[in-house]
Amino acid sequence: MPEPEEATRHVFVYGTLRCGERNDIARYRPLPLFVGTASIDACLYDLGAYPGIVLGAGGRVVGEVYRITAAVEAALDILEEVKADGSGEYRRREVPVVVAGQALNCLVYEIHPERLSGRPAIVGGDWCRR
Repeated sequence: MPEPEEATRHVFVYGTLRCGERNDIARYRPLPLFVGTASIDACLYDLGAYPGIVLGAGGRVVGEVYRITAAVEAALDILEEVKADGSGEYRRREVPVVVAGQALNCLVYEIHPERLSGRPAIVGGDWCRR
């Protein structure tokens, strides 16, 4: 009897989880599957060693979309310090992202607004080109 296929979701990554960055998503297992590059309506902020976004802020943020398993999603929640009550460093959101002409619902980690005080926006919305 074949193994049941594990449920998957999509995630949009825009900072240190991008390919080649210090928390490259490729370090997680099972290996996330690259779907494509995309951009979303948000503003990107420089928090020092990593960025944060605010969704729907009128800018464009560049990132990558990956298909991930529940195990990888749980690991990302730990990395991003997501808390069920919304008080963590990041909040997990779900937004539609167009990748290669196809709309996919993607998880996006949005920074908690209290962490943005005095932080500059990254002009151009691309963490890798800051």
